[in-house]
Amino acid sequence: MRIAKSLLSRRAFTALAGAAVLATMSPAASLAQDVTIPIIVKDTTSFYWQIVLAGARAAGKDLGVNVPELGAQSEADINGQISILENAVAGKPAAVVIAPTEFKALGKPIDEAAKAVPIIGIDSAADSKAFKSFLTTDNVQGGRIAADGLAAAIKEMTGKEEGEVVILTNLPGVGSLEQRREGFLDQVKTKYPGLKVIADKYGDGQATTGLNMMTDLITANPNLVGAFASNLILGQGVGQAIAENNLGSKLKVIAFDSDDKTVGFLKDGSLAGLVVQDPYRMGYDGIKTALAVSKGESVPENVDTGANLVTKVNMSDPKIDALINPKIK
Repeated sequence: MRIAKSLLSRRAFTALAGAAVLATMSPAASLAQDVTIPIIVKDTTSFYWQIVLAGARAAGKDLGVNVPELGAQSEADINGQISILENAVAGKPAAVVIAPTEFKALGKPIDEAAKAVPIIGIDSAADSKAFKSFLTTDNVQGGRIAADGLAAAIKEMTGKEEGEVVILTNLPGVGSLEQRREGFLDQVKTKYPGLKVIADKYGDGQATTGLNMMTDLITANPNLVGAFASNLILGQGVGQAIAENNLGSKLKVIAFDSDDKTVGFLKDGSLAGLVVQDPYRMGYDGIKTALAVSKGESVPENVDTGANLVTKVNMSDPKIDALINPKIK
């Protein structure tokens, strides 16, 4: 009988101890066992998207959510992203956060996915009304910011907001890139009539293509004074073209987004400015919003995560420094 009581006491103690451990676990720790919210980016190898993933990873840690980090290895791999989305939904997560690679192609897949789980969009739009919330830079405004930055750089160089300029877009049909193009072209047309857009080119998602396109434009247009490269990949290629031809003092370029390479081009004058988003916030708030939706909470339909023009003059400001030198570990 004593043995039985002793054994019962040990069992009771063990049960109580286990309950105590569970009671002291943070809500985040217990949630981590139950809630999965994948994030799907356009290109897991890109520095920009690594910042987005870092934000999502931090949100997962803070909120106790399991966050699988998914995506293709090229922004041009549209079919790859569709397959990743379908597989993610098949795992029955609490919600999915996605940055669509292409506007039209991702529309129906997102519509289908939304029948099973809540979908949160970040960065780029898709031809779908199924997003529970959409967090992005106002890319039309980003294009306008780029036009203002380019006009200012050209005026500083020549004394006038005049001359031949070009715009280069990384891929056709990408929602965010088309909006940047739209904003840039509209701002030039309405605010800077002295600037003439003589070429409006599309690339194929490769930095080397941007390098070759810009080199050809320089050769064919000796009076060229400015260019807008509307994403990070093109910024790398176009910046390289300017650097190789030593044209930073004669041809001003505004690019979109930043990494070590484009910040280096900004420092040496190959690029005149960078329009920088807040990809870390997109990732963090994307997961935070998805978790809220999965709990049935109300969330904003649209969230503008902001954009800033970075130049050599302001790049050391604390706010700007945090954007161009993010902590991604």
